[in-house]
Amino acid sequence: MLRIGATIGLPAVLQGLGADPAQLLAEVGLERSLFDNPDNLLSFSARGRLLEHCVARTGCEHLGLLVGQRASLQSLGLAGSLVKYSPDVGTALRSLVRFFHHHTRGAKATLTVDGQLAYFGYQIVQPGTKGTDQVGDGALAAMLNIMQSLCGPGWKPSQVTLTHRKPDNVEPFREFFRAPLLFDAEQNALVFLAEWLTYRLPVDDPELRRQLTEQIQTLEARQRDSFPEQVRSVLRTALLMDRADADHIASLFSIHRRTLNRRLNEDGISFKDLVEEQRYEIARQSLLDTDLQVGDIAALLGYADASAFTRAFRRWSGAAPAQWRPEARRGSRCKLPKKVVGS
Repeated sequence: MLRIGATIGLPAVLQGLGADPAQLLAEVGLERSLFDNPDNLLSFSARGRLLEHCVARTGCEHLGLLVGQRASLQSLGLAGSLVKYSPDVGTALRSLVRFFHHHTRGAKATLTVDGQLAYFGYQIVQPGTKGTDQVGDGALAAMLNIMQSLCGPGWKPSQVTLTHRKPDNVEPFREFFRAPLLFDAEQNALVFLAEWLTYRLPVDDPELRRQLTEQIQTLEARQRDSFPEQVRSVLRTALLMDRADADHIASLFSIHRRTLNRRLNEDGISFKDLVEEQRYEIARQSLLDTDLQVGDIAALLGYADASAFTRAFRRWSGAAPAQWRPEARRGSRCKLPKKVVGS
């Protein structure tokens, strides 16, 4: 589930495009009143299907970007307030990453530093999500708004990386981000100089920050994800970094690999199943949303060659990547099975 928060501007965007928000929402079984309160909940998968449906009905391929432009720190609820009252940008973003799952359970925010560059990213971890391009575009737009609220309205990234193919009309992206764009990228991220992480924020209230942290931690104790969901949340990044072995994943939870396997088995799933599930999800999104060649996707997932990847993808989906891609892009319903069993 996720808070409507960052998506609350959808009805206004639809109206601006000449569509009837109530009608489009009704077509996917939702009521207009759902968007009256930012704390109302919607499933992550339903939000993706809704955005995909609205794109199809309006013909606006950058609809997700328009929706994200209306989001702000306030859209994130308690986590957004915690960010606002941090001493510096680095502390603010790390708090957002730490508590982002209180805003949505289907994706995660990331912050990594590589030399002089910082990457403020967004990763979808919910298997089988529809409209991933729209969801990612909206998240990056919201993240830019967050950075500008922290660093000033004139702040802009050094680069913006997007995991989907280059759209026919790039101008809305250029106009909003005002930075070089890289499509077919490994991650959705704002790239900027790491020195911005030390930028001091104007409102630093340690006592209020302590109270907000306690409130969020109390909620966290009540709403803790299942262990398989926690493993899923780190597997995607690990796969892209070629670090998805059981020993490494277990170390992230400060446990032994035997304990990792035992806790997963208690929930009726194996570590190998989760790895296969996430490999399929990355492959599916790459084939559907990017123009990467099959060999490039195979390399991205750590396969020795395209033929090994093709065999694996055929096992997962029942079709070769070259056959699955055009059918999926024509709107075929290629659903992710509940459980992908490894070979």
